[in-house]
Amino acid sequence: MSPPSLCAAACSTPLRAAPPPLLRFRRPASSSVSVSAARAAAPSVSDDLVLRIAEQLEDSAASSPLLDPLRSASALSLLSTPWPTRRSNEAFRFTDISYLRSLPISLPTQTPGLAPPPSPDAESHIIFSDGLLVSASGAHVAALADMPPGVARDRAAAALAASAQFSHRDIFYDFNAVGASDVAVVYVPEGAKMAGDPVHIMFGYSGSDGASMMMSNPRVLVIAEKGAEVAIVEEHFGTGEGDGGCYWANPVVDIIVEEGARVVHSYVQRQSSAAAHTKWTTVQQNTSSTYEFVEVSTGGRLNRHNLHIQQLGPETVTELSTFHLTSQNKQIHDLHSRLILDHPRGYSRQLHKLIACGSGNGIFDGNIQVNRYAQQTDAGQQTKCLLLSPKAVVNVKPNLQIIADDVKCTHGAAISGDLDPNELFYFQARGVDVKTATDALLFSFGAQVINRILFKPVEQKALAQLKELLTLSRQSN
Repeated sequence: MSPPSLCAAACSTPLRAAPPPLLRFRRPASSSVSVSAARAAAPSVSDDLVLRIAEQLEDSAASSPLLDPLRSASALSLLSTPWPTRRSNEAFRFTDISYLRSLPISLPTQTPGLAPPPSPDAESHIIFSDGLLVSASGAHVAALADMPPGVARDRAAAALAASAQFSHRDIFYDFNAVGASDVAVVYVPEGAKMAGDPVHIMFGYSGSDGASMMMSNPRVLVIAEKGAEVAIVEEHFGTGEGDGGCYWANPVVDIIVEEGARVVHSYVQRQSSAAAHTKWTTVQQNTSSTYEFVEVSTGGRLNRHNLHIQQLGPETVTELSTFHLTSQNKQIHDLHSRLILDHPRGYSRQLHKLIACGSGNGIFDGNIQVNRYAQQTDAGQQTKCLLLSPKAVVNVKPNLQIIADDVKCTHGAAISGDLDPNELFYFQARGVDVKTATDALLFSFGAQVINRILFKPVEQKALAQLKELLTLSRQSN
């Protein structure tokens, strides 16, 4: 069942005076629903860890009428959601998330820790520190709690209420909904053009002392109205000593692209080597809209990204480019993407690239679903993987599900343990030694995706890190 449109409510729809009661795991003075009653009303949970984390998140999150419908739906979902394992859940068949159970979960205090510095190259920026919203600055950027009554606030509230019905949610999406303290909102009104002035969203994580795993749940909502254009640049990284240490980052970004609008989205993940990173990105595109996405993920001990996109109108364009690098031992990088096409003349291209070093594990599960009325669709998907170590593992599953009969769809997968000998010979024939040629080819393999980041400061930083990580991985192999 496809998720409903986040844009179903009109921009001027007023907030209801009496929102539905918030389901809680524990019974505070203001609630009549006890955890025992809630458990009796829902199937039992196979792992008490889910409830313990949910209770911690609920107790730490401040009350918010605008977030209550979403929190209540996710709280109810968690009551019947067991902890996913490789045996019990097909979506985690190749992804071992036991690292998340290795330490007790702690939560950040309400006083933000060390925050990343403001971006000197972008006038509009959003800063999160350990999941807490520190700053939101720009012409069309605000914290949900600070938005004045009006069209933008109503649109944000309607989108969050509709996301409570998102049918593809998993345990990480629900944890974020219950634990998010606030939502950073990027609202671009009809016809506004912000593609040349990117919104730089910085997520800094300071971690803990190693006795626990600090969990953060930042949330961002992007709404591009009819004919609007906006560029979004996400950076996730550790701050402080040791690049942040041990922590669990669990962000969610929801994006709405209205008719004729364009969103250019860059996402760079360079977390601490001891961090866990579980992310959801949901995108809903209306008629004749364009969504361009570039991902570069190199950090974290455990990294999982769920990317869910739905084309809600004809003549819609979706372009996805992703690059993952597992440069340390036992590092896990997982990309689960789903693109749903329901209307005629949709266009999509997806390129996924991965380099696995040491005993790293790379997973790609890419699903493109072309439904009955998506006639004259043009969809292409390709994944390319390099294994630089005999202990590295890659599991890829590119797949097309086609019901329409007038389509042009292609997909392919290439996994190799060696570089193309013809490319190496090309360099050697011009006097370049094998080591230099190998370094150049590996660097260009990832740079093909990184160069698509339109925000130059972030692009240059990602290229420099790629070069450094490749050098270190070659020294250790």
